[in-house]
Amino acid sequence: MTVWDRPEPPTRPAPLDRERIVAAAIALADEGGLEAVSLRKVAARLDVGPMRLYGYISTKEELFDLMVDEVHAEILPEERPGDWREALRTHAHRTREAALRHQWLADLLGGRPALGPNALAVAEATLAALDGLADVDTVMRAVETVSAYFTGAIRREIANLRAERATGLSKRDWQRASGPRLRRILDTGRFPALAKAVYDGTEVDAETSFATGLDWVLDAVAAKLTRPLA
Repeated sequence: MTVWDRPEPPTRPAPLDRERIVAAAIALADEGGLEAVSLRKVAARLDVGPMRLYGYISTKEELFDLMVDEVHAEILPEERPGDWREALRTHAHRTREAALRHQWLADLLGGRPALGPNALAVAEATLAALDGLADVDTVMRAVETVSAYFTGAIRREIANLRAERATGLSKRDWQRASGPRLRRILDTGRFPALAKAVYDGTEVDAETSFATGLDWVLDAVAAKLTRPLA
């Protein structure tokens, strides 16, 4: 039985429910990452004894599941997308925006399918937009391909943000500090393709890079979805 299937304990003198528990856990994770979340710390945030929480949540993993599902409420599209491409693009961008607000989410993306009500609603909205465009296996591979792209891109972006916090160096500061060594290496002529990318390539921000890569992936998906059904 999942955490969503178990009824909550009866109300007691000190008000407590899963909604308050999850809100407190998300606040802790937003402040200090997943490592800052424990049932003991959540209980302290709510000013209740840790044992009170076990009537609502059995393990920290269940708590993480509930946190992820709560954030999926932010990912769920506000209105029905116009077509499959808009649906997948909206899903990707809303997931990225949610992960930037809740950076711990990047650590939990890409694992087992989320089975909470909000996550299931997101999955239903995404799959419904592609219904009838191809056989079900092609549709599933299309969704998985787009998901794999934005999951990897989000994790890379969050990793860079964490590196900035850990080192105290912005991306520009790091480039200035690393530049002399990189130039010495490239000037040896041993890495001509890399030198061309560094010296001649156009640098773009994370949002532009994300959007461009997503459009390329969607173009590839479109080529599969427009094949005639057998």
